This record gives sequence, C-alpha cells and structure tokens, in this order.
Amino acid sequence: MHPFQAFIHRYTELLPTEWRIIETRLRSQVVKKGTLLLEEGQICRKVYFLESGLLRYFVWKDGLAVSKFFTQPPYCFTSQRSFTQQIPARENIETLADSLIWEMEKADSDQLLKLPGWSNFVRELVQEVQFFTEEILVDLQNETAENRYRMMVEQGDPLLQKVSLKHLASYLGIAPQSLSRIRKKFYEARK
Repeated sequence: MHPFQAFIHRYTELLPTEWRIIETRLRSQVVKKGTLLLEEGQICRKVYFLESGLLRYFVWKDGLAVSKFFTQPPYCFTSQRSFTQQIPARENIETLADSLIWEMEKADSDQLLKLPGWSNFVRELVQEVQFFTEEILVDLQNETAENRYRMMVEQGDPLLQKVSLKHLASYLGIAPQSLSRIRKKFYEARK
C-alpha cells in the first residue's frame, strides 16, 4: 500500500477507485536538507505529504528565525492560511533533513473534494491540526519554557533527538544558552 494511502486510512476509508484517482494527482520529490519549500510572502499552491524527513515552520522576528513547530513523518503539511485563501504566507517551511515529499496542486486537491473519501480525510485532518494548534497555544500561554521542555522529555518526544538545540530553543521561545541551563538542571535533578 502506498504510504499516503495508508496515512489516509488512519482517518477514513477510501474506495479503490478513489485512491486510483488521488494517486494520479500526486508527484514525489526528494528534497535536500536546508531547502525552503515555502518562503514568507509566497502563495502556497500545494498540499504535501511528508513520507520521510523532517520539517520546520518558522517566521522572521527582529532578524531572527523563530521556530513555530515541526512536522515529522508521516504527515500532511501546507501553509493552511495561504493555501486555503491563496494569500501570501506568513511563515517559511524548511527541510531539516533530506525528505521524501509527495505534493498535490491546489486545483487537484479542490477537485478531489467531490470524492467522499478525500472530503472526509481533509475534514478529519483539518480538525486534528486545529486541535494540535490549540494545544500549542495553550502551552505557550500557560507553561514556562522549562515546563514545556520537561513535558517533551517525559513524553519521549522524538524531536529532542532530531532537532538542533538552536531550533529547539527557538521553538521554546528562549536563547540556546537558557536551554542549556534548563537541560543541565533537569538532568541533574534526575540523578
């Protein structure tokens, strides 16, 4: 089974005829680490499926790249606001590792909404992304960087092994030196 088909099946069932139509709209590419798939100000015209690799969403603030979140495989990604409304993106999407990506043009994705399986998948995925976004916002508003780091460790978040300390610190909203102090304090307390 195609990895994207298997991913869709986590959300909804697809008829074999639906998958055959969807599959014809997909194009794969291997993208090198450090590639910007979308730059702030561009209009996002594709929805993607990340089969392997790692992505970072970030914005520029006061001349610094601030990590907003990361996408790990298998998962779909796009600039939701830019893609849906066809307006300039506010964020950048960068590969943090060599990545295998499947892409679909907006016109194709929109046309596929006529298929019940695709329509159900898109609805379920958008709801899940909204839930994740709300969780991130609540954590940002209510938890310190130290507590957010502790939760990542306790939950065994794989990002801790995959993302550089610089990007992780940015994601937590602190300087890399502060993250080093938090890590040292955390691991000394666990001894």
